Amino acid sequence: RNDEEAVVDRGGTRSILKTHFEKEDLEGHRTLFIGVHVPLGGRKSHRRHRHRGHKHRKRDRERDSGLEDGRESPPFDTPSQRVQFILGTEDDDEEHIPHDLFTELDEICWREGEDAEWRETARWLKFEEDVEDGGERWSKPYVATLSLHSLFELRSCILNGTVLLDMRANSIEEIADMILDQQVGSGQLSEDVRHRVHEALLKQHHHQNQKKLSNRIPIVRSFADIGKKQSEPHSMDKNAGQVVSPQATPACNENKNDVSRENSTVDFSKVDLHFMKKIPPGAEASNILVGELEFLDRAVVAFVRLSPAVLLTGLAEVPIPTRFLFILLGPLGKGQQYHEIGRSIATLMTDEVFHDVAYKAKDRNDLVSGIDEFLDQVTVLPPGEWDPTIRIEPPKNVPSQEKRKIPGVPNGTAAHGEAEHPGGHSGPELQRTGKFFGGLILDIKRKAPFFWSDFRDALSLQCLASFLFLYCACMSPVITFGGLLGEATEGRISAIESLFGASMTGIAYSLFGGQPLTILGSTGPVLVFEKILFKFCKEYGLSYLSLRASIGLWTAILCIILVATDASSLVCYITRFTEEAFASLICIIFIYEALEKLFHLSETYPINMHNNLELLTKYSCNCVEPEHPSNKTLQYWQDYNISASDVPWGNLTVSECKKFHGEFVGRACGHHGPYVPDVLFWSVILFFSTVTLSSTLKQFKTSRYFPTKVRSVVSDFAVFLTILSMVLIDYAIGIPSPKLQVPNAFKPTRDDRGWFITPLGPNPWWTVIAAVIPALLCTILIFMDQQITAVIINRKEHKLKKGCGYHLDLLMVAVMLGVCSIMGLPWFVAATVLSISHVNSLKLESECSAPGEQPKFLGIREQRVTGLMIFVLMGSSVFLTSILKFIPMPVLYGVFLYMGASSLKGIQLFDRIKLFWMPAKHQPDFIYLRHVPLRKVHLFTIIQLSCLVLLWIIKVSRAAIVFPMMVLALVFVRKLMDFFFTKRELSWLDDLMPESKKKKLEDAEKEEEQSMLAMEEEGTVQLPLEGHYRDDPSVINISDEMAKTAVWKTLLISSENAKDKESSFPSK
Repeated sequence: RNDEEAVVDRGGTRSILKTHFEKEDLEGHRTLFIGVHVPLGGRKSHRRHRHRGHKHRKRDRERDSGLEDGRESPPFDTPSQRVQFILGTEDDDEEHIPHDLFTELDEICWREGEDAEWRETARWLKFEEDVEDGGERWSKPYVATLSLHSLFELRSCILNGTVLLDMRANSIEEIADMILDQQVGSGQLSEDVRHRVHEALLKQHHHQNQKKLSNRIPIVRSFADIGKKQSEPHSMDKNAGQVVSPQATPACNENKNDVSRENSTVDFSKVDLHFMKKIPPGAEASNILVGELEFLDRAVVAFVRLSPAVLLTGLAEVPIPTRFLFILLGPLGKGQQYHEIGRSIATLMTDEVFHDVAYKAKDRNDLVSGIDEFLDQVTVLPPGEWDPTIRIEPPKNVPSQEKRKIPGVPNGTAAHGEAEHPGGHSGPELQRTGKFFGGLILDIKRKAPFFWSDFRDALSLQCLASFLFLYCACMSPVITFGGLLGEATEGRISAIESLFGASMTGIAYSLFGGQPLTILGSTGPVLVFEKILFKFCKEYGLSYLSLRASIGLWTAILCIILVATDASSLVCYITRFTEEAFASLICIIFIYEALEKLFHLSETYPINMHNNLELLTKYSCNCVEPEHPSNKTLQYWQDYNISASDVPWGNLTVSECKKFHGEFVGRACGHHGPYVPDVLFWSVILFFSTVTLSSTLKQFKTSRYFPTKVRSVVSDFAVFLTILSMVLIDYAIGIPSPKLQVPNAFKPTRDDRGWFITPLGPNPWWTVIAAVIPALLCTILIFMDQQITAVIINRKEHKLKKGCGYHLDLLMVAVMLGVCSIMGLPWFVAATVLSISHVNSLKLESECSAPGEQPKFLGIREQRVTGLMIFVLMGSSVFLTSILKFIPMPVLYGVFLYMGASSLKGIQLFDRIKLFWMPAKHQPDFIYLRHVPLRKVHLFTIIQLSCLVLLWIIKVSRAAIVFPMMVLALVFVRKLMDFFFTKRELSWLDDLMPESKKKKLEDAEKEEEQSMLAMEEEGTVQLPLEGHYRDDPSVINISDEMAKTAVWKTLLISSENAKDKESSFPSK
């Protein structure tokens, strides 16, 4: 039994042979393999190996009888079909599961007076890197360009060379022995040069990262010694041990077929640790060995797949186990040709499809089919229009190769339907349960398992950077909103109430919300509602805070009713069309308000636009008593018992003059006071410097300067570093720019109110019941603001893994809205731009990316700590006024502009707007442009843009209170678009809206009928036409067509001539 198993190592992986072995020779080989192989884990390994061997022997017998393949597989018209069949078969063997591959190309070289060695000339993780001619540095990664001739030659090598699949070996010496035994046994190699080729294969390997050659121990003797001591059959024994790992036992685990890096004896001083970080965990090596040997008169070609992968110390640049070897040694004069063939097989190994074929191939024909499929997909560059020496930069995005792996169907689409478009939100979170609070219960069950991990996952510098950025970004709008609310309500709700309310609501939401990545803030429609309500109360003599508390409690109750009835499931009707219109509007408002606030600084800090330099000595601005005091001024003087004649007007400061309602007179005076030199211009400089520096530092991650870690940290802390830099520069210059004003005492703004408000108060009892009417409008406002922002954050593009909780989010907002109403604090709801900025600041990218490959977006760092810390520190800001007073307001306005502009980047609407002014040949290759006519794209954009303009008009007008109703109307506008666009067009331009249950049933019945018809068609027999023509002339077999080419016929003649030479070798 052991003898049978031993022969599998060789016979089970043998290529097509016509040589017949004698019984004694076969037994001798069996004995040899028994001596070098150690079983891998007892009976299980033996059993599996034996099964594989029987399958291989059966395949050999069937192949000898004329069958192409030992498996029962359907006939294939094209190599692509065969490859899809190979990749579609599931192998229960772990050894055939594809891993990431690192490929290294080594070429043998020698110099006079020096020992020959294998020298690394190129490597691949995804793209090619060459050792430059100087030999001291790697080239930039680039897309490998191959000659078609070298690919044909590689195909010929695989077709006619030695192919050994699933070889069991533990050292390079054993591998060399098996390859050369196979070559000699098949008559491809003469016995008298076998020993010299063996020694050549065992030469030491010099890698690019090894700078000092003198530190390396010579492994085998030089080529000069090969000729001198040919007669010594065991001259290599004393040195061979230095080639393999010093371990006495095989370099494989008993329980696993993998080789762990820790268990291997590796000298890490010779390992490029920086490059090691780019290699994915579990990766394996593919070694390509090519070169010229003067004593060969024909090429020695072998393709080997090891099973299991073995760590061959010193063979690869990095200490990872080797899975594949490709060896090509030939006579002198064809070095460049061999190099190109080596590059071809290395590039094939990086191809996603051939890589999988190489792992799953059962024989030589599978590998040839993999090459033919690759040839069927390649793009040819005309020689007269392209310089092959030009290195093509790696693309930013590589298209998916999945369609090459999936069998096609008659209509040309993939078997599994059209590719799924990103976006949409039709997950289980938005399905109606039909139970009371059913959606809420599922949200809690969904989020509860991740609660503690939401805190553990925040242990990252990225979270610290996000917290510092968002804290500065959130502080200013909260205080500004409080100030505006204070003006509108005569101080009943002002900055301190806004800070306290934001902090309390934000902490509760961050701790218990369904999507803690959402940042809560104040919104424009809420401010409009507060103004209207205060005016109404003042006109009818009602208590504003008490009526507001009643409305707030009713709103909270109505929102809880929406939670109980799973009303959040209606969010599935909010498609990309509505999301983008809403998000674009909020981003534009951020940009507009940032510029508007900067412009309004010119009123507080005016400049003299008509200076006469000759009269500068006469410029002055004095405070004087107003000639015609207004009623407001007279009332103020009377209230504070001020006599105008007793006020020393000439000695008052600017602030005192404004306080006593004085007037400014003189050439240096503007409308609102004296001209202020430098402040406005300095504010403009701070504003635009903040925007520019923030954008530059954020993009620093992709620059060419400094190590990756430094660039990553600078990019994460971009906004915080910008604010810090601007604060220090402003402090150093000393110009009195406007600063952030934070309340310095924790108490209500007005002394006539406390922290708790009774809903009835001095108002009539019926006001509590009547409050339900405005509460309905508030409920729509809160629901739309909250859920549209939540939909944007929870989009599939963000790759969130912990799920979302629309019902739980709305519940937390409703509860805190009721609490804020009773305490007389502002209402807070999801802030779109702040939430998008929060998500963007927490994006995760792959740290382990191949040289030249763009880092892959992995998702978002989902956690609760950043939001929690933002609002905890916001509540503590009252005690940080001594620090916050140094932050210039123009810097915060610049941050607003940066956030608004950066949030617009991912919005498809603005990409489509640019298309209006682009000629078709210059338009970007957007996926929807491939499937939707340009006029339909423009029509969709015009409709969306019209809705955006309408929303803007309503938002800035007095009708802003109905803004949420208009956002809701967008859903109906989108529904009407089903009459102007086909379902397929909308699937590319937008998300498909849910259909009625009846329509779904009808579609399901139609699909069932179509599938039944397709099955009936498959059952029909199609007779081949005379002459063996295919029924579809557009389908060609690349293998058949290749055989007709003159290039292939030339290669075929060369291989036939080589075989004729083989027959002339004397038998040993």
